[in-house]
Amino acid sequence: MSELSAARAQSETPTGTLYGKAVRRRVTVHDIARAKERGEKWAMLTAYDAMTASVFDESGIPVLLVGDSMGNCHLGYDSTVPVTLDEMTMLSAAVVRGTKRALIVGDLTFGSYQEGPKQALRSAMRLVKDAGVGAVKLEGGERSHEQIRTLVEAGIPVMGHIGLTPQSVNAMGYRVQGRGEEAAAQLLRDAKAVQDAGAFAVVLELVPAELAAEVTRTLAIPTVGIGGGAATDAQVLVWTDMMGLTGGKVPGFVKQYADLRGLLGDAARTFAADVAGGAFPAAEHEVH
Repeated sequence: MSELSAARAQSETPTGTLYGKAVRRRVTVHDIARAKERGEKWAMLTAYDAMTASVFDESGIPVLLVGDSMGNCHLGYDSTVPVTLDEMTMLSAAVVRGTKRALIVGDLTFGSYQEGPKQALRSAMRLVKDAGVGAVKLEGGERSHEQIRTLVEAGIPVMGHIGLTPQSVNAMGYRVQGRGEEAAAQLLRDAKAVQDAGAFAVVLELVPAELAAEVTRTLAIPTVGIGGGAATDAQVLVWTDMMGLTGGKVPGFVKQYADLRGLLGDAARTFAADVAGGAFPAAEHEVH
């Protein structure tokens, strides 16, 4: 690497323990807790396969979420609701195999924990034992308190998820959560319930920025925003949204850092034109 390239890489690489290349082990929930104490912000991305996960891992992303968002952007479903625990286990295992350093968090799918703590523990055990994830995530605040506590007492780190909870789309729709005095008070109660149950972090999805800031100040555990403003301790995006691979309109809180859909489409059209015109395969692509 040239001196110019090295200087550019250094200036573009986030600093801090979570991003430090000297740490050659898996990021743990204890690292996440210490980042909160230092005031260090960090990024989380979704991942659903070994190859993509390896790119994010090599890029220094400290936490990867194998989200049930795979239903929308990977498996062709209309929502996260149809995603099964079998699908989550298979793809979580792929992400684990493709990474060396990131903490891998696997989603508990709709129907895999709502019956109560015993079902939640069975489901979480599958993701930990069969897929090898380092933590699980589940939706709900007060209503999921006992499930979270049971998993934590069993030694399974849990990330909570409140605000807009996509698994409840049939009940709440896709809209901002926590607007109004009563709704804001409920969201604060949910956040405290998640922390009191022992979760190591909580996702705040589609929550007014002022409320997300209040939750972040109130809690001792890190908050992870997705449409929650800039005051949260961390930020997460669905990688296909962030990289411009998702077709159609994306949520307004998403910043697109690339246009992979355009890039892939251009490459596919060029390949097809080369084949049709006889430019591919050329002599250097033939085997004799």
